[in-house]
Amino acid sequence: MKVTKAVITAAGPKQRTLPLQMLIDRDGIEKSVLRIILEEVIQAGIEEICIVVCPGDEQTYLQVAGDHAGRLHFVQQAQPLGYGHAVHCAKDFVGRGPFLHLVGDHLYVNRSARGCAQHLVEVAEAEACTVSAVQATRESLLPYYGAIGGRRVSGRPSLYQIETVIEKSTPTEAEQRLIVPGLRAGHYLCFFGMHVLTPTVIDILGEQIDAMQQLDPTRKRNLTLAAALAELAHREQYLALEQQEARRYDVGVKYGLLTAQLALALNGQERDEVLARLLELLAQRELNANGQQ
Repeated sequence: MKVTKAVITAAGPKQRTLPLQMLIDRDGIEKSVLRIILEEVIQAGIEEICIVVCPGDEQTYLQVAGDHAGRLHFVQQAQPLGYGHAVHCAKDFVGRGPFLHLVGDHLYVNRSARGCAQHLVEVAEAEACTVSAVQATRESLLPYYGAIGGRRVSGRPSLYQIETVIEKSTPTEAEQRLIVPGLRAGHYLCFFGMHVLTPTVIDILGEQIDAMQQLDPTRKRNLTLAAALAELAHREQYLALEQQEARRYDVGVKYGLLTAQLALALNGQERDEVLARLLELLAQRELNANGQQ
């Protein structure tokens, strides 16, 4: 199995402007969130990239893609019918091959030189199946992520056989259905915002879209990717790769851009300068606090 295509979803009403935001990357260069994501994808050996966008957003995305604009294809999601529907919109682009999928509002910082997407693609190609990146996440964050239940693959400490997928689980449901042996108490394996998907996932999404339309073609429903992945676990091998040396940063949450910027800066070539400035700010804050006493 060879992965040469990638799909980035960025059409969500609350998501569409986030890839356009500007940050200072680890190399000290100002880049858009989109460009940082594209460089993550290209490092993984991807040749063609499709971005699922709202109609009319194409030109804006091209303007912030930097030198990578020539690699981009665009697919429109005309109506906001959910994350799963957005992935399915790229059906013609991906064809019948596997593809890397990332969301347009997450950034990834790895302690090693190998990118998160590169690691995921290498594992997926070796195992020849769908592989989702996951990370041990504390229970309080379950409302923000899909999560998996399963068991470790023998002899592969960071690889899991997925048996259950639940979108934004409650703690009670997670405790009953998402237990993974070996994780510390109060933590679950939640999605990292990055997957290598096989054509079977596209097939399942198509089936679910058809079923929704047959129930009531006039009613708009949000189709989740998690629902398709839950079905996939019953049809073919489906693995999870735990990202232990990396962190995901959702730029769409409160202080998300700030947190992502700090993570990039503290893992970049200007780390010492950034730390010095942070210490100056903290020292000034302490002086101001003492002066008010």
